[in-house]
Amino acid sequence: MGKVAIIGLGLIGGSMGLAIKRARGQQADVIGHDREPAVAARALKANAIDSVARTAEEAVGDASLVVVATPTIAVKKVFETIAPHLKRGAVVTDTASTKASVMKWATEDLPRGVYFVGGHPMAGKEKSGPQAAEETLFDGRPYCIVPSVDAVPGAVNSVIGLAEALGARPFFLDADEHDAYAAAISHVPLVASLGLFNLARGSTAWPELANMAGPAFYDLTRLASGNPEMAHDVFLTNKQNIVHWINRYITELLRIEELIEGDDPEALYRTLAETQIERDTFLNSPPKREDPGLPSDLPSPSQSFVSLLAGGMWTERAKEMNDALEERARQRQREDRLRRRE
Repeated sequence: MGKVAIIGLGLIGGSMGLAIKRARGQQADVIGHDREPAVAARALKANAIDSVARTAEEAVGDASLVVVATPTIAVKKVFETIAPHLKRGAVVTDTASTKASVMKWATEDLPRGVYFVGGHPMAGKEKSGPQAAEETLFDGRPYCIVPSVDAVPGAVNSVIGLAEALGARPFFLDADEHDAYAAAISHVPLVASLGLFNLARGSTAWPELANMAGPAFYDLTRLASGNPEMAHDVFLTNKQNIVHWINRYITELLRIEELIEGDDPEALYRTLAETQIERDTFLNSPPKREDPGLPSDLPSPSQSFVSLLAGGMWTERAKEMNDALEERARQRQREDRLRRRE
């Protein structure tokens, strides 16, 4: 059967390995690599992977699917490292929290005949490392899929199948949409968590505040316990979008401040009640968004994913499509030369 290579075996990479094995059992040969050998050893012990590769190059050698699950800025170095060792027709995806930079690096660094489809599972927790991994981490969660411009439909469908095998819900976006929206619903909550904790921790009354803290403070500052490297990379690669939404958040806080300070208790209550109703509606019946469909003649995503693991019909189809495109380009060149002679 085909091989899945996971580069980066922390919370997300480890959970992906567990979820793939849960879904596909012996159909998937999952090999993993991490820059820290101890992390890879823990992932192997946790049965998140079947074997450990000493290097990223070794991991991807004959892999049909490569998942890069490292912090965002490390993705570029991984692409540069694995590029010469990827087999023709391989599908490469990632799990980074921002996409515009990653899509650019994929275009620059990955070779022709290899298909990149960006990914971002909207799942996680403040704990890190393979010891925190869970096979159910992605169950029911959105899985953002951002295809590159040259990704063949079969490659895209295979990553849809991967998302579904993990138990997630595929969700299509382009890179700019993804980064703008992720800033609002993922990155600014992290900023708010950091700000609230630092606000309390910086007070001279911190000993009293800490001993008085209840569930609200613990819940709202949970993200501040996350991996600093991941947060650092998110902030560096999505600056403009995050600053935009921070400013909008400040505007909303100022509006609430005015309501609290003002002399219209009815307006304050109406805002509180409307917000409660809107959030409860969001929890119980979130608005629907239609994703663009794939061509109707494609097999199902699960079939594509299994085919990819099996060494792949999509590898062959991708090769055929590439060969046809190259022949078409050569034919046009011949026709252009003939026209110029005439």
